[in-house]
Amino acid sequence: MGKVKHILQTKGNSIFAVAPSVMVYEAIEIMCEKNIGGLLIVEEGRLVGIFTERDYARKIILKGKSSKETPISDIMTSNLVTVDSETTIEECMQVMVSCKIRHLPVVDDGLLVGIISIGDVVRSVIDEQKVIIHHLETYITGQA
Repeated sequence: MGKVKHILQTKGNSIFAVAPSVMVYEAIEIMCEKNIGGLLIVEEGRLVGIFTERDYARKIILKGKSSKETPISDIMTSNLVTVDSETTIEECMQVMVSCKIRHLPVVDDGLLVGIISIGDVVRSVIDEQKVIIHHLETYITGQA
């Protein structure tokens, strides 16, 4: 099975991040503009948290807070689960399911190198299955 580095090679390792002092509203604007479901929180070059649509729904909307007056540091998830670029896709799936998360920051040797989503993982699995099916069809029909 493939590894996280293969996903990053395909999708790129663009990182969208903000400082902990940014207001939630601004973070939501960035997520909307970039069409992403999660935003990393970085302070002095160090990953300190993640903010997702789920955080917004549960910690702002349902609690009646103002997104224009709440710094993202107040509601970000700071107990992060991360993977490195050598982690297998299967391991990522297990982590995402067991931790009930949809985004995994990728950290190599202490440096943030990207982020993958459940969508990236599913796409990777489907692509790999297509290759296997093609190889099997070629083998069975003798077109090798």
